[in-house]
Amino acid sequence: MRVVDLDRDMSDVIPTATSVDSEFLFQRMEDATLNALLARPGARVLDCASGVGQDDRRLAKEGIWAVGSEPSARMLALARVQDAERPAEVQRVRAWSEVLPFRTDSFDGAFCKGALDHFDDPLGCVRELARVTRPEGRVVLAVANFDSLGCRLARLRDRFQRGRNTKGRRHYDVPSDHFTRYDPQLLREQLQPYLALEEWTGVSLLWGVRAWAALLGRVPRAWAERLLRLADRVAQRLPALADVIVVAGCPRS
Repeated sequence: MRVVDLDRDMSDVIPTATSVDSEFLFQRMEDATLNALLARPGARVLDCASGVGQDDRRLAKEGIWAVGSEPSARMLALARVQDAERPAEVQRVRAWSEVLPFRTDSFDGAFCKGALDHFDDPLGCVRELARVTRPEGRVVLAVANFDSLGCRLARLRDRFQRGRNTKGRRHYDVPSDHFTRYDPQLLREQLQPYLALEEWTGVSLLWGVRAWAALLGRVPRAWAERLLRLADRVAQRLPALADVIVVAGCPRS
């Protein structure tokens, strides 16, 4: 991760506009990630690249001792402001995810949600998460899938629309602040040396497909949410097609 990425305008990393499919995706990703931890009250859990800390506050309300590790001073400042507005027992530490300042086997669980592809050394992050998590604990990662059904359909559409105005980044293009273009095969290859994978599931389907977003925008909200839940069930069963892949496993010795 480049240092310049850490303190840029937060509009680059915090959505300034929302849609029903984006809201659904972010909420489902949060639920799937935290549920995969299997953490119980009293457990000690590390949130790696914790951002503004909404996941830590949720865990703390459930009686879990959460530690948020974040390299950006601005993100940490925003997290502490929100901590003060929504009191919760959360410890915050400024640290690089590839060199965590914690003892080996010091957490019951650790997770990294939506940030692994931002690191220039993602393997270092995975190795550190496995190191600081006890052998019976769980490491959970949620990673954007750039080989999802939505990305495939969008690429196919643009191929047939060659010659039309296609300026700007499409959602299947890796953003400038991402360093790895993850697909299921690459993700599995990178995780297996450090984690014994126990859970592999998908979250959301067809995010970024214009026709799908248009349909969701035309129907009543209740119908849109029903369609999103149906699509998400497909994503859970076929994670290779999902918008986000959530993986959980125990550290390898």
